[in-house]
Amino acid sequence: MTFALALTSVVAGCSSTGTAVPSLAFGSVSGVRDSDNRLAGDALVTALNGGILADEARADMAPDIRNRALQAEYQALEYTPAGERVAWGESGDQYTGDVVASQPYRVGSQNCRQYTHTVYGGSAPLVGRGTACRNSDGSWTPLA
Repeated sequence: MTFALALTSVVAGCSSTGTAVPSLAFGSVSGVRDSDNRLAGDALVTALNGGILADEARADMAPDIRNRALQAEYQALEYTPAGERVAWGESGDQYTGDVVASQPYRVGSQNCRQYTHTVYGGSAPLVGRGTACRNSDGSWTPLA
């Protein structure tokens, strides 16, 4: 029964073109989104409280690069199907990375997702792993 409900939720979140419809996945989101309806506003990114970026990378990142990395975390958590990669950064940047979220699951009344955030730019990729739960205002809180 649980599988059937989860499958129904996934199918209900798809449009006729096969792309995910974010507002159906978790409900409406208060905040600024771009014309693709994918990027979070500053308040939603700030609520990630640094996300799961590896400390070594976070300390060395320029604020705009760190913001791009956190935008990718929000996009992966809020809009991206399980297992799909959300890449951030551009060729030539000091840091680039990607975020991959797993299937959402419920804890009480909250939707939660496990996810990984890999940062490239040093001698070896830095991988952060964590879980975040979605708040009623559309923000996500990483669990300590």
